[in-house]
Amino acid sequence: MKNKKLIVCTAVFLVLAAVVAFIGVKFSAQKPLTDGEWTGSAAGRNDRVVMSVSVSGGKITAIKTVQEDETDFAKEAITQIAAAVLSGKSVDSVDAVSGATITSNATKQAIKEALNASRGIASKQAKNALKDEKADIVVIGAGGAGLSAATEAASKGKKVIVLEKMGNAGGNTSSATGGLNASETSVQKKLGIEDSNAQYIEDTIKGGHNLNDPDLVRNMVEHSAETVDWLISLGADLSDVGKMAGSTNKRTHRPQGGAAIGAHLVPVLVKAAETAGAQIRYNSKVTQIIKADDGSVAGVKVLSEEGEYTITASAVIVASGGFGASPELVVKYRPDLAGFGTTNHKGATGDAIALVEPFDADFIQMDQIQTHPTVVPSNGFMITEAVRGNGAIMVNREGKRFGNEMATRDVMSADILAQTGKTAYLLFDQGVRESLKAIEGYAKKGLLTEGASLEELAQKLNIPAADLKASVDAYNSYQASGKDPDFGRKGDDMPRAIATAPFYAVEVGPAIHHTMGGIKINTKAQVLNKSGSVVKGLFAAGEVTGGVHGGNRLGGNAVADICVYGKIAADSALEFLGNK
Repeated sequence: MKNKKLIVCTAVFLVLAAVVAFIGVKFSAQKPLTDGEWTGSAAGRNDRVVMSVSVSGGKITAIKTVQEDETDFAKEAITQIAAAVLSGKSVDSVDAVSGATITSNATKQAIKEALNASRGIASKQAKNALKDEKADIVVIGAGGAGLSAATEAASKGKKVIVLEKMGNAGGNTSSATGGLNASETSVQKKLGIEDSNAQYIEDTIKGGHNLNDPDLVRNMVEHSAETVDWLISLGADLSDVGKMAGSTNKRTHRPQGGAAIGAHLVPVLVKAAETAGAQIRYNSKVTQIIKADDGSVAGVKVLSEEGEYTITASAVIVASGGFGASPELVVKYRPDLAGFGTTNHKGATGDAIALVEPFDADFIQMDQIQTHPTVVPSNGFMITEAVRGNGAIMVNREGKRFGNEMATRDVMSADILAQTGKTAYLLFDQGVRESLKAIEGYAKKGLLTEGASLEELAQKLNIPAADLKASVDAYNSYQASGKDPDFGRKGDDMPRAIATAPFYAVEVGPAIHHTMGGIKINTKAQVLNKSGSVVKGLFAAGEVTGGVHGGNRLGGNAVADICVYGKIAADSALEFLGNK
């Protein structure tokens, strides 16, 4: 006899508006779908994504996009996810589209909200929103740092509530492409890569123009290998190790094939945090960190879509990210960056600055704002540094190289701005493309200009073919000899020649990428006040803090920073609670 609890899904032909196919799916659940048109919404990258689900006879008959303001590529992701749900997949089983993670998650959440409404199920958000309550630890922000902190703290049995003002998790971490820097790791040893903590420290401080807090750097580096093992234990794939600009050795850990780290890591951390027992509440903005009479932390005030409420807690971890998406704050600290675009998601507005000021919190190096050199001017999409690390070169509109492609981001940005049109072309061949999975995402987005030969590519780019070919030929000779007399690119920074057709180019220029200044912390991720004393119960991790990266952040160090210090912040908060 068949198990009566078995859920049966029968596929039938239904209609998807805007799609030729006539597909239908019947979903069985404890609560059946109610006929009608149901709407759900979630915060996308640029605005809310609103989806409607039509139900007739207990079956989904159409899924339509009611509202969105996403990029053209992200619009395709919305269509793909809707079609996948109609084909019979559960919302949770549909993978996010790489390069459109925030939009994908928003689409899934909006569809899920619509289906819940059809079943008469109130969202967990609504159930929790207006209830004043108590937690052991409150984490502000559900990016990489906040999720790392929440996973660690909840795994030790504490009640942890994560408050995220956006409608989905990830923040800037979702857009991270390069990887996670770490030294002396089990993965490096398995791959036969020689590296050392001492060299990692030296590279980071040199890359940061010696403005880094050396204790924070040393602490991050010395905890990096164990953090890689910890993330792997949570389900992360960090099996591929590449090299980013400014690093002496290969130490950038990423998914197999060089896939983007953020789109992979965020779902892993969300699942780990929730499995450990942490609550993640979206569309929940912290408006105040409550200060007790003795100056310590007493909890937070929260504004949700349903209203305001208070969470009492003795420990708060601030992991709300930087301020790269706030033109006002950027110009306040760096007037020369007025008018620059940004790679940041729209929630990176520096809210924490006002939140911690009542505690007389200290700030450090707020004027240290990094631009990323390879950002597509037309849409603000960032091209990972790993493309250059895997062998690409940069040429200007005259078809000539103009600098060391593996120079640090600030140097490369300045070099590009000195060229005609203040942009340049990232150029590579089929060999480079095949060496890095992330490039396939760029191809799907239509970002690549392709030529069957260098001459054809030059024609499409409207640059001198003879000069472009001469530049590539010269580079290939340098690659073969291991010496670049023109710009000093090191031999191991030129892993392959540009010789295999077809050839590709992407127009790029600098945009605001990372705010390296922020809240001043010590090696235990405790927030320090202007007198140098610890603010009791207040911790911070990730881009919201300053001192780790100094005057320039090396590619791969952001993910290292957020994961290492997110976990340290949780451990320090646990220690603090244990001593109360």
